Amino acid sequence: MKEKTNKGLSKFLSLVLRHKPETIGISLDSNGWVKVSILLKALNKNSKNIDRQLLEEIVNTNDKKRFAFNEDKTMIRASQGHSVDIDLGLKPIIPPEQLFHGTASKNADSIFSSGLQKRGRNHVHLSLDKETAVKVGMRHGTPVVLTIMSGDMHRDGIKFYLSENGVYLVDAVDMKYIRFINSGI
Repeated sequence: MKEKTNKGLSKFLSLVLRHKPETIGISLDSNGWVKVSILLKALNKNSKNIDRQLLEEIVNTNDKKRFAFNEDKTMIRASQGHSVDIDLGLKPIIPPEQLFHGTASKNADSIFSSGLQKRGRNHVHLSLDKETAVKVGMRHGTPVVLTIMSGDMHRDGIKFYLSENGVYLVDAVDMKYIRFINSGI
């Protein structure tokens, strides 16, 4: 039961720290950070019974490492996946030759026509391995894994970033960089 409760709280934290901080009446700074004390007070005021110990447990046990504390653990933010306008302060990096993107099969036609677009997010998310991409794709239906020729993209001047939790981020992926499309199962 505790694991299920933590998962629900983690999902709610994702909503608040990635998309809708106003849901509980908080604001994120320009880099996505909020003071832990302010977050906890707002969560509890909105019937989410979370103390500092439980918050740390959620951050430390989240399988996707979606959240990060600053060095002295006085601030918290989502590691990536934002739809609100923030700057994670990430530096461009050289990506590996191939990365992967997991999606649901129902999205394939849209991807074939326009490539991968960030839509309401700040970036397109890419994974280092197929297994992670399969898990991402499974969240919304039958998974499809796209192989992205990230090395070619980089050589063509497209910038990549690496979030704190190991997700590669890019503004978009043109169809010419998508080489293989296969079922993730």
